[in-house]
Amino acid sequence: MFRIVSIIGFVVTFVGIAVCCIAFPCCKECGWRPGQILRRLVHLFTLLFLEQKLSLLGVFKKLVYLIALLCFCVLAVNGFYAALVLGRSISGYWIMLQTTAGGVFAVCVAILAVMWARRHRFNESDWPGLQHILERITLAKSAGEKPLNRSGRLGQKITFWLLVVLALPLILSMVSSMFPLFGTDGQKLLLELHRYSALLFALAAIVHIYLVIRTQMSE
Repeated sequence: MFRIVSIIGFVVTFVGIAVCCIAFPCCKECGWRPGQILRRLVHLFTLLFLEQKLSLLGVFKKLVYLIALLCFCVLAVNGFYAALVLGRSISGYWIMLQTTAGGVFAVCVAILAVMWARRHRFNESDWPGLQHILERITLAKSAGEKPLNRSGRLGQKITFWLLVVLALPLILSMVSSMFPLFGTDGQKLLLELHRYSALLFALAAIVHIYLVIRTQMSE
C-alpha cells in the first residue's frame, strides 16, 4: 500500500510541477530553445554559490540550508529507492548512512525553523498572492498586474510551515522507536507513522524547493 501511495504521490507532484513550468513560466524570456535552457541550468547552478554580499549570518543560513538539502537528497534517495524500487527496507551500511544523515538533517531543520520563522511570517502583503493563486485555480481574469513571484513567495511560506509541522512526527517517530517504550504493535505503528510522514515531508520539500528556485529565477 505504501509503495503505491508513494508512486502516485511522486508522479502527481512532478507532473504538477512540469505543468506549472509550461503553463506559467517564471519569466517572460523563458523559452525552450537549447540556449535558453542552458542559461537556466547555469543560473540554477549558481544559486548554490555563497554570494559575497552575504553577511556572516547569511552565509551560515545558506550553508545550513545547503547541508539540509544534501541530507534530504541522501535520505530521500536511500529510503525511497529501497521501498519503491527494491520493495524492501534498508539494512546494513545503508541504514547507518540513513541514521547519520537523519541526525544531521534534524539539527539543520531545527536551526532553519528558528532562523527563518520571522522571514516566513504571514502578513497582509500575502493576501494579493493568495488572491492570485485563487484566480489561477478558478481561471478568473485578474483586475490588474501582479508580480510573477508574489504567489511563489506565499507558496514558500505555506510549504515552509508545512515542513516544520511534518518534521515533528517524522523525527519523533524515529527517535521514539529507538527506546524500549513501545511493544511490537507500537513499533509497527511508529514505523508506519515515520514512513508516511517521510512521504508527505518529501513531497512538500520538493514543492518548496521548486518555489524557491522559481522565485529566485524570476528576480
